Amino acid sequence: MKKSECFYLGRVTKKYSFKGEVIIKLDTDEPQIYQNLDAVFIEIGKDLLPFFIEKSSFQRGSELRVRFEDVKTEQDADAILKKEVYLPLELLPKLSGEKFYFHEVIGFSLVDVNHGRIGTIESINDSTAQALFIVSAGEDEILVPMVDDFVKKVDRKRREVLVETPDGLIEMNK
Repeated sequence: MKKSECFYLGRVTKKYSFKGEVIIKLDTDEPQIYQNLDAVFIEIGKDLLPFFIEKSSFQRGSELRVRFEDVKTEQDADAILKKEVYLPLELLPKLSGEKFYFHEVIGFSLVDVNHGRIGTIESINDSTAQALFIVSAGEDEILVPMVDDFVKKVDRKRREVLVETPDGLIEMNK
């Protein structure tokens, strides 16, 4: 499976027992929807390899305790410790309205209520305190904070995100 066909679900954070069980910290607001998974993909090197789940249960919050079919010892668990966990994109719950997944709006036009079309959303930087739309506007790269109050509409049919930014924000980026 290609990484581009998957979404990031979380990370194997620690071992749970000497029998190979591990804890996966899920990166989601709704961890309960991932409680009964049959399998996940774990990134080993540059490959996503399938790991089949024998048993799973929630610990606390978004921590999922997992026993994989072929992970039976502490050494087996060590091999997947700190590795990223993925699922196929088709397993993502569908969102509607103004909610969207970051990967979903890549390539959409960013349109401001006051400025018109700003450019094309090239990526999203979520490594900062505030996630940012990275928008290509010709020669310029414009950074627009992903603030709920700014996002007015997500039009999936027209492939547009309509925003209303504060005065001066767009000009500041040029």
